[in-house]
Amino acid sequence: MRNFPLRRLLLALLLVAAQLPALQAQQKRLTMADAFLNRSLQPENLRQLSWIPGSKDEYSYVRTTNGQDELVRGSNGTATAVFSLAELGQTLQAAGAPTVKASAFPTVTWMSPQQALLMRAGKVYRVDVASKQATALFGYDQAAENVEMDPTHTRVAFTKDQNLYVSLAGRENEAVTQETNPAIVNGQAAHRSEFGITKGTFWSPTGSRLAYYRMDQAMVTDYLLVDVSATPAQAKPFKYPMAGDKSHEVTVGVYDLNTRKTVFLQTGEPKEQYLTNISWSPDEKSIFVAVLNRGQNQMQLRQYDATTGAFVKTLFEEKSDKDFVEPLHPLEFVPGRPDQFLWRSQRDGYEHIYLYSTSGKLLRQLTKGPWQVTDVLGFADNNREVVFQSTAASPLQRRVYAVKLSGGKLREITRETGTHTATLSPSGRQLLDVFSSTSTPRIIRTVSVADGKTAQTLLTAPNPVAEYQLGETKMVTLKAADGQTDLYGRLITPPNFDPAKKYPTVVYLYGGPHVQLVTDSWLGGANLWMQLMAQKGYVVFTVDSRGSGNRGSAFERATFRQLGTVEMQDQLKGVDYLKSLPYVDATRIGIHGWSFGGFMTTTLMTRSPGTFKVGVGGGPVIDWRMYEIMYTERYMDTPQENPDGYAQANLLNHVDKLQGKLLLIHGTIDDVVVWQHSLDYLKTAVDKGVQLDYFVYPGHPHNVGGKDRVHLYQKITDYFDDKL
Repeated sequence: MRNFPLRRLLLALLLVAAQLPALQAQQKRLTMADAFLNRSLQPENLRQLSWIPGSKDEYSYVRTTNGQDELVRGSNGTATAVFSLAELGQTLQAAGAPTVKASAFPTVTWMSPQQALLMRAGKVYRVDVASKQATALFGYDQAAENVEMDPTHTRVAFTKDQNLYVSLAGRENEAVTQETNPAIVNGQAAHRSEFGITKGTFWSPTGSRLAYYRMDQAMVTDYLLVDVSATPAQAKPFKYPMAGDKSHEVTVGVYDLNTRKTVFLQTGEPKEQYLTNISWSPDEKSIFVAVLNRGQNQMQLRQYDATTGAFVKTLFEEKSDKDFVEPLHPLEFVPGRPDQFLWRSQRDGYEHIYLYSTSGKLLRQLTKGPWQVTDVLGFADNNREVVFQSTAASPLQRRVYAVKLSGGKLREITRETGTHTATLSPSGRQLLDVFSSTSTPRIIRTVSVADGKTAQTLLTAPNPVAEYQLGETKMVTLKAADGQTDLYGRLITPPNFDPAKKYPTVVYLYGGPHVQLVTDSWLGGANLWMQLMAQKGYVVFTVDSRGSGNRGSAFERATFRQLGTVEMQDQLKGVDYLKSLPYVDATRIGIHGWSFGGFMTTTLMTRSPGTFKVGVGGGPVIDWRMYEIMYTERYMDTPQENPDGYAQANLLNHVDKLQGKLLLIHGTIDDVVVWQHSLDYLKTAVDKGVQLDYFVYPGHPHNVGGKDRVHLYQKITDYFDDKL
């Protein structure tokens, strides 16, 4: 009996020893390089995951086996290698490709189950999968930009300087345009890539015709960027249309590859209008354009004759007398029904799907409710239903649903709580479902569209930060400043959290349109820098205020004509929540954001002085009068129409109210939020005797990327360490 305490002690020591590896495994600390450059700390993924057209729902992806990348294809639970990176290199060299040591597997585009296309060093190659032999099809200029393959995979369009070209077998580098004025640009994304515009060329279904943007910027004022990498420094002018000023003028050309002639759509007056969401009819006879007025409160969906360019008819229009209309998606024809198409619109307050006939008649609204359709994936059940992704379960989640074109109830396909990003197979029978949640790094599965059951699991990614000491992430719900609207937030507390202690807190925010920071995805949508800050003993908090994305019109447009005001009120509700937590030191709260988040950081430091002890604003909009027309006038109208709104949001008018420590950061060749924004703020601070801190990144555009991003976030972190 005397030895009993000793036995207990030995047992306790043995238990501690057994747990020691697990405890040690979770003691690693993140470095700044880990947070931004260490890819092994991101969830494992399947690269180039895609369906193979023409197959019986086969898919392919790139995997690494024994240190070597290889392309594999699979179905029904089996995956076999197609070729390795080394084999592909030998195959291409045999077809005349130059010897290039590839660091990553080149992009593979499947033409059929037997053939794949690759583009390398200015040439297009067809690879026969069975024989592993490649054939050079045609070449194109190695200086080409904005390269786009046609739907038949037999020709490409590309731009060089201000001109547009096509290449195909026997007709390489054929000039579509021969513009000598660099202010007139062909084949590139127009309208500063707003309105869902991502490109400037639009192939017809058979590739026999090419529609493209022609953007005349001659009337737009030059804005000077300065290249300090040369001595002496060089002026680099570019066209930047600022709110209230003259905008560029856009037309749409249609190049016929058979006749080598171009016609222009007769889009008419006024010339300052937005030609958005271009699409072809299945028979290639018509082109549809969502034409938006500069005031952005009236959109007409118009049909044009693709052969003559003549206006055919307006199918329908959408107007708003309260705020704006924002077309973001081209119409999508129903396969096998050339007289019916889907249209996405927020006309009832939420983004939903509408079924129309080409006569312009609304057949029915297919989805309805206080939630958003976030993506249309395609058609299933012999094209009798449409498959889509939405926030129907929760604004924090994305799940996949189907609804019949004849109408009726939604059918949920993915039921697991979290974020599903899916791709529909060409047959419409299966999904490639990429899933994550706050606690699940990534799972990739094939899922049956008919019953939602998992056919096979392709990847279950392990926790990439399992060995690291992370803080706890908690999702919270607050009320907005209106007392009614729910806001969703994310709170990260330090590892080894002690509720009896008082912690400094950093608020990270964006708050602007089309962005959602808090989601039911891996780590709640947080990045590893936030976890690094938690390791250093900070509480890190984010809330998506009104004005941010994926919540419907009332939520997103509450900021109309008064950017910064409603967002600030909601962020201050977030601060009230933080101050209610006994472990948050209310005297040591900091704030950081970039771009719109930089604007909000500076707004809160000056329009709510004393709330935050420290702020770091990156690439901040300071005066909306100096931001681009398309974005600014949508949310603020013009400076001439809304002088009070612009004056209230202009942070130059609030510099003298600054309290606490503020660091502003800007890239010297920022062509999105031009450097002058923060320089004007700095000059005004000097004029008014206000002290602040300032740092620039020479040669960087709007975002500081690459290895310099580590430097940037070390700068930000050091500032909070020193001042907070």
